[in-house]
Amino acid sequence: MRARRSKAAAEQGMAEHHSDEDLHWMQQALLLARRAEEEHGEVPVGALLVLDGTVVGEGHNHNIGLNDPSAHAEIQALRDAGRRLGNYRFPGATLYVTLEPCAMCAMALIHARITRVVYAATDPKTGAAGSVFDTLISERHNHRIVVEGGVAADQSSELLRAFFRRRR
Repeated sequence: MRARRSKAAAEQGMAEHHSDEDLHWMQQALLLARRAEEEHGEVPVGALLVLDGTVVGEGHNHNIGLNDPSAHAEIQALRDAGRRLGNYRFPGATLYVTLEPCAMCAMALIHARITRVVYAATDPKTGAAGSVFDTLISERHNHRIVVEGGVAADQSSELLRAFFRRRR
């Protein structure tokens, strides 16, 4: 099963109501996003991979510090989960991420067989869950991912705006 949302819904921040569980995990992802900026000077994006109510992977942006263009929060969370679980696929897992995944991360999530992606802010430049590209929600893939956006979107957007204001 897969949820597809319209570009208009993406622009409006998506759903009007989110579960307490989604809000809880997104708050944890926001803590990771803050850590990316405070400890590493990275763009503040955080991600958690949750399976059966337990965090199995976590990550935050670290591509600048690691000199690794693939070290986005989502990829870091997948790598962490792979180490912890001894596998490269995570059926039944939900990824919580503070910014809509890009095309690179979207394809990694599809290959990892993630069941659900919940993100906070849309990415109007490189978002691949429907706001710019439809990579994550494309019906062309043999694996379907449920996608929900807008969970704590205002908090995530403000964190990103403040980071880039300070950089200018």
